[in-house]
Amino acid sequence: MGLILLIVILLLLFGGGGGYWGYRRGYYGGGGHSVIWLLVVVVVLIALFVSPCALPQAASLQVAPVLVEVPAPGATSALKLRNEGNRPLDAQIRIFRWTQVDGNDTLTPTNDVAASPPLASLRPNTDYTVRIVRTSKAPVTREEAYRLLIDELPAPAAPQLATVNIALRYSIPVFFTVPGVAPKLSFELAQRANKPAILVSNAGDRRIRLSKLKFVDGRGGTADFGEGLAGYVLGHSTRAFAVPASAKAFGAGGVASISAQSDVGPIDMKR
Repeated sequence: MGLILLIVILLLLFGGGGGYWGYRRGYYGGGGHSVIWLLVVVVVLIALFVSPCALPQAASLQVAPVLVEVPAPGATSALKLRNEGNRPLDAQIRIFRWTQVDGNDTLTPTNDVAASPPLASLRPNTDYTVRIVRTSKAPVTREEAYRLLIDELPAPAAPQLATVNIALRYSIPVFFTVPGVAPKLSFELAQRANKPAILVSNAGDRRIRLSKLKFVDGRGGTADFGEGLAGYVLGHSTRAFAVPASAKAFGAGGVASISAQSDVGPIDMKR
């Protein structure tokens, strides 16, 4: 509709003798030029409005909950997928063991936990259940972390429409936990790839989720990671947080304190 309206306006401005520029070309002469310019503008507008980038298709897949926690001795859980769109969609479902190696998140294939089904076809406005089962028979002695990856598979665009299908991925944390355990944090300044980083280690048997993360060095300089989620530090693991470029000269005298919000309450630690 927007394209049609623009073309109508252009025709009124540039069109025949009744249009505004039809009157003006009688004053200036050389009326053929305005017609040429009209054609050029219309062609450009059509190209813009029907270009593949002009009509993105919104992602339709919704997932709940966005975190799964299964206390021992439990071994199963479930979540819901929903297609909020008006067309069927396909989703791929995979689960990986989640560890932190050299301060970075690492996902590796696993046979200890299964997600069923591995593929799902969802009709519009319908719910679909995905089941998660810990298949390992070994008891959970400390928290185990996994990531459930759910990918909305892009459907081919209708041939009469120039569209871009946006492929959506959910990465859902899945934890098999031991009741009564807690995280135990420590932190230090280090150099990684010749750049300063803060290493946060967790010696506890439970992960911790950090947001509103902020560090202060020995001279009062700050490294602020913003208001949102900074990341997880898994149990018996270390997570590296690269010092933001905005925190110039941070680190004089080492890291003196850490403050954050977490899933176990506020954190305010000093050396």
